[in-house]
Amino acid sequence: MTKLPPGFTHEIKRHLTSNPPYDAEKQAAFVDLDNYCCGAHGLSILITTEAGNEINRVLFDTGPESKSITRNLSALQTPVESIERIVLSHWHRDHSGGVIAALEQIALARAKKQAESGYSRTDYPPVVVDFHPDRPIARGIAPPPTGKVICRLPEDPTHSDVLAAGGTVETHSEGHLVAEDSVWVSGEIPRVTGFETGLIGGVRWREFHSTSSEGTRGEWVPEEDIMDERYVAIDVLGKGLVILSACSHAGICNVIHAATATFPERPIYAIVGGLHLAGPELQDRIGPTVDFISERLIPTPSYVLPMHCTGFNAKVALAQALGGACVPAGTGMSIEFKGSDSQADERLMGARIHN
Repeated sequence: MTKLPPGFTHEIKRHLTSNPPYDAEKQAAFVDLDNYCCGAHGLSILITTEAGNEINRVLFDTGPESKSITRNLSALQTPVESIERIVLSHWHRDHSGGVIAALEQIALARAKKQAESGYSRTDYPPVVVDFHPDRPIARGIAPPPTGKVICRLPEDPTHSDVLAAGGTVETHSEGHLVAEDSVWVSGEIPRVTGFETGLIGGVRWREFHSTSSEGTRGEWVPEEDIMDERYVAIDVLGKGLVILSACSHAGICNVIHAATATFPERPIYAIVGGLHLAGPELQDRIGPTVDFISERLIPTPSYVLPMHCTGFNAKVALAQALGGACVPAGTGMSIEFKGSDSQADERLMGARIHN
């Protein structure tokens, strides 16, 4: 039971304070594990923003498959019917695999609400699924030095899949605001640093047309940059930017460079997500990444929440450099960043990056 900073909540506390099953004989609440979250190799973050009377909900990625997203939306007691948009960070199945299941859960929750209230189906607009337009046919891994393809990821959902599940599709390669302008979805992330060189061994299937008798053929081609990756940012009054970077194939330092260029007057308050520093082939990136976040980025973020593909060694290094500002996060955790007053906001200074 790790002690967490203010605004951070473990799942178990939330369950134990919301009418859990109760053992009357022994006078103790059950830890109802059948209805708790379940981790999986992937990432999905539910973003809720509140400004005045406006509450908006955006689902950032959907994890690897249908079972985990379905279970976790239920376990978190999420008002699923109010999710208005699903934003896909990039075309990798461990982030896109639950898109259709999430749409189905939203539709079921809306139907239940409508049945209870008597509202018609037209009271809910279709859920927008926000994709980068460059959807690959297939992606895989061909690690050096052989360059032999050892595996491929399952297929990502198609536009037709989304439409059949009741959603609507938007494609964006440029940055744009969503959720009543409370959430920024980036465009493609420029590559600035020299040490963040993408997904080592990343490959993509490219089709080409041969003669009519041979039909369509193809081949695996190198693709380490993953240029369809996008980050999300929320600007919190009196605090600054909360940056969500799902997998950081672009490199989290490149993400920070992009965010500070887009929002030059705002500091970075928190960094949340996968920093892609796991595995022996990425150990040489840990040192410069930790130095960038803890020393070169001014002011230093109040919180860094490493998860997903960050890796154990990187989490330890971040904790050593940042102390309590590094809060390893995972499935079932809720974090609330409350805005403060406009006077506090006026005192903020934009982020600077020291060479």
